[in-house]
Amino acid sequence: MSPAETTVQRARQSLGLSQEAIYRMVSDAIEEYGLTGGMVVDVGCGEGRLKRHLSKRFARYVGVDVIRYNGFPETSEFLETDLDTGRIPMPDGVADVAVSVETIEHVENPRGFVRELTRIVKPGGWVILTTPNQLSFLSLLTLLVRGQFGAFQGTDYPAHITALLEVDLKRILDECGLASCVTRYSGRGRMALTARHYPPWMAKLSARRFSDNLLVLGRRISHHS
Repeated sequence: MSPAETTVQRARQSLGLSQEAIYRMVSDAIEEYGLTGGMVVDVGCGEGRLKRHLSKRFARYVGVDVIRYNGFPETSEFLETDLDTGRIPMPDGVADVAVSVETIEHVENPRGFVRELTRIVKPGGWVILTTPNQLSFLSLLTLLVRGQFGAFQGTDYPAHITALLEVDLKRILDECGLASCVTRYSGRGRMALTARHYPPWMAKLSARRFSDNLLVLGRRISHHS
């Protein structure tokens, strides 16, 4: 199987969908920081379900992915690209916000990927990333028992190939010229050995331990090239 075919296989394995709790985490962060403007670019957009959470805050939504999923809105702009090639087909500094939901764990070069997200946002623009939270109780327990993080089991491969800790994400954002880096959590975490989730009050006690997913965001430093 060629590298391009492998990338498409990984994309199809993800189904182009994420949990509503993750989309809400993104929209809550955007609202909290008052982010708005002309263009938001959804990199690794899947079916484009994030759009309905953001359409009131941005005039233009552009989706980017390796394939166009059947559910992607017909009226929305879409750019097809292999994110492992290292290039998003957009000019420098065109987006107000670049969002990537549950995508960085799929790519071969996370630092190169974040550099591209940084490149396409305007000086002062924002980059938002979400990924599985390796420091949740469930993920840490799975690591202890099985020797693998919770979202990186055999059944997740080859879709999930890059497990990143919160500290890794913060370091990458800093290296790529993104400042004001903060972390948020989904507030939704699955209990071990069940299909049930922890009650919301537990996430309020320790969001890092009781959330399956986390978000980091940072602002492009205007003088960074």
